Amino acid sequence: MAVKYKDYYQILGVSRSATQDEIKAAYRKLARKYHPDVNPGDKEAEEKFKEINEAYAVLSDPKKRELYDRLGSNWKAGADFTPPPGWENIRIDFGDFDWGFGRSGGFSDFFELLFGDPFKRSRRAGRAGPSTWTIPGTDVEMELPLTLEEAHRGTTRRITLANGKSLEVKIPPGVRDGSVIRLAGQGEPGIAGGRPGDLYLRVKLQPHPLFQVSGDDVTVEVPITPWEAVLGTTVKVPTLDGTAEVTVPPGSQAGRKLRLRGLGLTRRRGGRGDQYVRLKIVVPPDPTPAERRLFEQLARESRFNPRDGRRG
Repeated sequence: MAVKYKDYYQILGVSRSATQDEIKAAYRKLARKYHPDVNPGDKEAEEKFKEINEAYAVLSDPKKRELYDRLGSNWKAGADFTPPPGWENIRIDFGDFDWGFGRSGGFSDFFELLFGDPFKRSRRAGRAGPSTWTIPGTDVEMELPLTLEEAHRGTTRRITLANGKSLEVKIPPGVRDGSVIRLAGQGEPGIAGGRPGDLYLRVKLQPHPLFQVSGDDVTVEVPITPWEAVLGTTVKVPTLDGTAEVTVPPGSQAGRKLRLRGLGLTRRRGGRGDQYVRLKIVVPPDPTPAERRLFEQLARESRFNPRDGRRG
C-alpha cells in the first residue's frame, strides 16, 4: 500500500541532526501557534496541529525516531511511499510513551503504516487513549541586576514581567554573579490547562566603585604615602559592613596584600570569604618647598638602589 511520505523534520522546521531540546522547542512554538484553543473553529489550524503532534510523537521518542530515520533522507514530502520489505514485522510499544498533547484519532495513513494505530492497542490493553491537548507554558529567563551589597546581605526586589505582572522576589544572602533563582509557575501560561512554565532570574552583579570580587573574596585598593610604606602605620579601610583598621607593616611594598579574615562575601551555606587590602604607594603630586627639600635630603642620604634591590 502506497501512502504520501511525511517529512517530520520539515514539519517541525528542524534539521535531521536536531537535538531533543531543539525538537521540543520547535514543537512547543508551533503547537502554541496552531493550538485549537488559540484558533477556535479554524479547521486548517487544527489539521496543522495534528500534523505537528504526529511529527513530535515520532521524533521526540528515540526508538521511533531511529526507526523513522532508517527510511533514509532521500524522500520528499508528498512523494508516494511504500515501506521496505519486512517493515510489517516491526512492532512498536506505545505503552510507555507520554503522548501528552495528543487526541484520540487524527494520525495519518503514513504514521499508521509505519507504526500501527496506538489507540487501538491502548483500547485492547484496557488503557484509555490520549485525550488531551494540553501544552505546558515555556520557561522564561530574565537578568536580575544586583549591587554587591544586595548580593552580600540579601534583599527583596520587585520586578515587572513582560506581561505587566509585578512580583516581589526575595533574594537570599550569598548569591553570586550568574546565580539562578527559580520561580516555579511564573513563566508563560500553559494552554488548555497545561502547567505554566517557570521564571529563571539570572543574577548580574553590577560593578562596584571600590571592591573587586573573586569568588567569596573581595579586594579593595588603599593608597598610602611613601613614608607610611617605610615606617608603617595604621589606616582605616572600607569594608562591606563599614570600616576596619589595618596595620601596614614597616617596609611594605606597592601591591602588597593584607588579609582581613572573614570580612568578604556571605556564603550561601554559612560563613564568609576574606577581604584583601592592596597597598598603593602615592607620592605628593605637588610637593611644597619644604617637602621637596626633605626628599632632596633623602636622595642625598639614602644608598638604596631599587634597580638592583641592593644598597649601592
